[in-house]
Amino acid sequence: MSDTEELNSSLLGQARKLQAILESAVDAIITIDGSATITTVNPAAARLFGYEQHEFLGRNVHFLMPEPYHSEHDGYIRNYRTTGRRKIIGIGREVTGRRRDGTLFPMHLAVSEFEMDGRVHFTGIIHDLSAHKATEMALRQAQKMEAMGQLTGGIAHDFNNLLTVIIGNLEMLEGKLTTPLQRELTTEALEAADLGARLTARLLAFARRSHLEPESVNLNNFVVGLTDMLHRTLGATIYLSNALTPNLWSARVDPSQVESAIVNLAVNARDAMPDGGRLLIETGNAAIDADMSAMLDGMPPGDYVRLSVSDTGTGMPLSVRERAFEPFFTTKEQGKGTGLGLSMIYGFAKQSGGLATIESTEAKGTTVTIYLPRHRVEPVRLHGADDLAAMQGGGQVILAVEDDERVRKLTVTRLSQLGYTVLAAASGADALEMLKSNAVDLLFTDVVMPGGMSGYELRQQVRSLYPQMPVLLTSGYAEELAGNQVKPDADLKILRKPYRMADLASAIDDALKARGSSA
Repeated sequence: MSDTEELNSSLLGQARKLQAILESAVDAIITIDGSATITTVNPAAARLFGYEQHEFLGRNVHFLMPEPYHSEHDGYIRNYRTTGRRKIIGIGREVTGRRRDGTLFPMHLAVSEFEMDGRVHFTGIIHDLSAHKATEMALRQAQKMEAMGQLTGGIAHDFNNLLTVIIGNLEMLEGKLTTPLQRELTTEALEAADLGARLTARLLAFARRSHLEPESVNLNNFVVGLTDMLHRTLGATIYLSNALTPNLWSARVDPSQVESAIVNLAVNARDAMPDGGRLLIETGNAAIDADMSAMLDGMPPGDYVRLSVSDTGTGMPLSVRERAFEPFFTTKEQGKGTGLGLSMIYGFAKQSGGLATIESTEAKGTTVTIYLPRHRVEPVRLHGADDLAAMQGGGQVILAVEDDERVRKLTVTRLSQLGYTVLAAASGADALEMLKSNAVDLLFTDVVMPGGMSGYELRQQVRSLYPQMPVLLTSGYAEELAGNQVKPDADLKILRKPYRMADLASAIDDALKARGSSA
């Protein structure tokens, strides 16, 4: 083989090697000449920008750029060739690219310069930053949520203590009133306090600081129970109707979350119908098979309870629908929407083992559907105010531990009225000292307390020192119980603040009976 043939063979081999590199590269590679005309492009570039490879060749590279890069690109090259000042060449920077369909995306562009046949050429290597940017945004959002969660949780803890005092004193006052007007005013004040408690519960759910208390429930009961309130809230221009399945399966969920979801969806629907319209709340049983599972983001096949809220409002464009479940995303004007309602509903559905979906068409309306796993145990009847007489204590000794003086005083009064002998302590350390010299039948302690010992830690020590003593916890801010530091414990009993007298009586009675059954 002659030297010329050997050189040609070597050049052919080098060309094939370069072609193989271009073909297999994950990042987009584009080569342009000194006038910005594309001369080479690899398959990754075609995939990234949405064009066929032959559609790039012979075109000015600025067609892949949005403004102002589109108009200014050729000037960048001229400026570099006349002054030597670099903006990207040999440096690399983050810029924006434009796909065939007009969508923009972030990318990192690194440019190198080379000479061939006496002419200057440039090679650009383009790395798509879309996934990286999405991760950055998710991290910032998570940090924002965490900061807001900490603030919300702290406020909710103090607010729930205040509501506990308000509700407790109103209940005790209610039994001493003599006129219908007095009782009516007290009832309205109690209802307002209950609304405040539900608001705090929603804040804690958003902040993921609430200790969820799932129960076996029938969603029809919530829809019926909220109908009167929704009629008042929605106004006269909204026609509200229900389509409830008679033999609806039960679902095991936190009741406050269900109520919050229904109210949030109804209010969103009202806002989407400024000139009036129709709002329909439906329930149903849904058997999800493998095909339907694939259509529902891979939600596991099985039996689910379905709750749908539909309106005849303005609907959502695709760009809004795709982001509707994002925290803080809202299309409402400033001051009229936080962007938390739908994200909280989505989070509640996912936490409960289900899913929330949106179907919407502009100018026709929106349907939000919540799927919750079926629970095959029928709902257990909760104790109410009528059962107080049957749950009276028999002089058993209860040690109540609460750092807030007003709540502690109220708790002592309530427990005494229920027929118990009450000891009170302001901290975990005080409680342990009192247990050394007093026979106690039950420890009733707040979770969040200053002084270095939480209610949960107090419970652990008491279980170690007095294994037979039942412990009932109470909190309006159970972050400790929701965190990783707490292991699952079937014996863990919590009474959420604020609570009614009947709730307190039921929780104390259940805790004492549980000790008796295990003795």
